[in-house]
Amino acid sequence: MRHPADLFELNPAVEVPEGLPLVAGLTGFADAGAGVSQLGTYLLGTLDSEVVATFDADILLDYRARRPIIYFDQDHLADYQPATLKLYLAYDELRQPFLLLSGFEPDFRWEAFTEAVLGLIEQYRVRSVTWVHAIPMPVPHTRPIGVTVSGNRSELIETMSVWKPQTQVPGNALHLLEYRLQHLNHPTAGFVLLIPHYLADTEYPAAAIAGLDSISAATGLIFPSDRLRQEDRDFIANIDEQVAGNAELAKLVGTLEERHDTYMEDNQPRSPLTDRDGELPSADEIAAELENFLAFRRHGDEENGDR
Repeated sequence: MRHPADLFELNPAVEVPEGLPLVAGLTGFADAGAGVSQLGTYLLGTLDSEVVATFDADILLDYRARRPIIYFDQDHLADYQPATLKLYLAYDELRQPFLLLSGFEPDFRWEAFTEAVLGLIEQYRVRSVTWVHAIPMPVPHTRPIGVTVSGNRSELIETMSVWKPQTQVPGNALHLLEYRLQHLNHPTAGFVLLIPHYLADTEYPAAAIAGLDSISAATGLIFPSDRLRQEDRDFIANIDEQVAGNAELAKLVGTLEERHDTYMEDNQPRSPLTDRDGELPSADEIAAELENFLAFRRHGDEENGDR
């Protein structure tokens, strides 16, 4: 049996600082609104990054289920685009470094893949793990995209999770990673983006924006999003035009709006500005919390400086 580390090859030219957050998004059987694929493409196309590790597709990928793209140019094969799964060292808009795991979701050897990622998390003393997934839901495009938050980051669950079901779901590889991290008490959060079901087969820019916003809330990373937001405005204008010209569509959206608003009246996430009883903190409590936060940051910086 192969060792989990045999699943990837490290790039020796890249030096990874310890204590970074890890962000993950893998394309698998479900990616409503192309939220995860857009997110990966946008981050890698917008931010500075370099490859830290490359996973072996010949071991992890079922080529017959997800066939690679080959470009045929009149009489010859001109280009081959294999699926990739890589760990990157990337930098946000403020040049804050973070790790990004992006590419295809493994078809095979989930346990070994999870062990391999856990090994990298330990090797680089990863501070937290945040991952994004997108599923179709009967919600309207005229309301902000909601999220379901899982993991052990209770502050994110209480302030952001709008839907907290008790149900069985088809698992993916990052579910398994989160499950293992929870048992290790390692800070982890999974964001499931709840995408309007009638837009699930489109490239819905708002899905990528919601993914960026979720990652920012969990990590403090800052991402450029102006281009995505303009694309979303154009996309929504087109959808609204189609809805206005179709009575059945307009009725569907109106019904979804009513159900959404009724549900949200009784299921508003707790504001991060209030305590569990819904009370606003006093000025002294805010000052004390800020002091604790700054002390924590100073302690972390000192630890990193000592390594």
